Amino acid sequence: MNDVHFHLVVTHLPIVGVLIGFLVLLTGYFTKSPQVKTTALGIFIFSALAAIAAFYTGEAAEDIVENLQGISETLIHTHEEQAELFYIMMLILGGASLVTMFIQYKKSTFAKYGFIVVLLLSVSSIVMSKFVGTSGGEIIHAEIRNDANNLIQLDSHNDSNDD
Repeated sequence: MNDVHFHLVVTHLPIVGVLIGFLVLLTGYFTKSPQVKTTALGIFIFSALAAIAAFYTGEAAEDIVENLQGISETLIHTHEEQAELFYIMMLILGGASLVTMFIQYKKSTFAKYGFIVVLLLSVSSIVMSKFVGTSGGEIIHAEIRNDANNLIQLDSHNDSNDD
């Protein structure tokens, strides 16, 4: 397993984790279950730790991928910028989850506000995860790029000229 493979494995964990944590947290709100909401906090903390691994494996993955034919330095840079923002957001979400877990354990009345902050942070992290995930995929997968329709039309135009 090289650095690119490891990055691809760990990079999906915070993206999927933040979505699962959000759904678990909503379930906790609807069922009024403090245990379910605490489980969501654990998922967010795990996702933040996975974000650390994803972020720190990105540079080594870039060193390999940037030398491949057809790889755009611009797409790598865009992904890197969005990954930095997502990383910071995930650290904040993980930290807020850890604090909320602690104040809930202490049976503080402020725990309900902690859960609201975590909910809002998770929504913004989900939005950012869409951008960082898509920008990462676009590095290798030309078919998901915004210009993919133009490439398909050019290819089909070239195929019809071959006849």
